[in-house]
Amino acid sequence: MRKIINSTYISLDGVIENPQNWTSAYFQDEAAAYARDLLFSCDAILMGRATFDGFSQAWPAMEEATGDFGVRMNNLPHHVVSDSLNKPGWGDTRVIRRADAVAEITKLKEQDGQDILQYGFGAVTRTLVDNGLLDELRLWIHPVIVGTGDPAELLTRADFSATFELAGTRSFKTGVIVATYTPAAK
Repeated sequence: MRKIINSTYISLDGVIENPQNWTSAYFQDEAAAYARDLLFSCDAILMGRATFDGFSQAWPAMEEATGDFGVRMNNLPHHVVSDSLNKPGWGDTRVIRRADAVAEITKLKEQDGQDILQYGFGAVTRTLVDNGLLDELRLWIHPVIVGTGDPAELLTRADFSATFELAGTRSFKTGVIVATYTPAAK
C-alpha cells in the first residue's frame, strides 16, 4: 500500500501560510536535495484547493529555474480535493469532491505505485488524519518567528487534535530541522 506523506513548512511560531515570504533564505543545497529526494520518491501529489491554486500558478513558469524538479512537479498526477474547482488547467489534474474524499483517497492509496506527496496543511490533512489515511507528517521547522497571529495562518485549527510519534529528524546547516512524525496508535 502506498503511503501519504505530508510535507509542510512551519515557523517557530506555528505559521504555515505564505512560506515563499520567509523560507527562501533557508532553502540551500541540503534542503533542495532533501526536497528533490522526497518528490522523486512519490508519483502523485495530493492537495487542497488553496495549495493547488498557488502551485498551479507558480510551477508552470518555474521549470527553467528548477530543472527536473519543476518538470516532475508539473508532470506528476495532481489530485485536488475541492467542491469548487471545475477546470483545473494544470497538467494531469483530477478533482476529488469533498464528499468522496475519504473513499477516493483510500482507493488512491491502494493503487500500485510510489508514495503520494501532500503539500500544505489544512482541511485535507485534517480529513486524512481523522480517517487514518496520513502515514507521515514531515514538518520543516524554520528558525524564524514570522509574527502573524491569524488562526488561518497557523498549523493548528479549532477542534482538531492528533497525537504523533517521532520517526526521525534531519537538520540542515541553515538551522532548518525536518521532523518526521507518524500517527500514534490509538
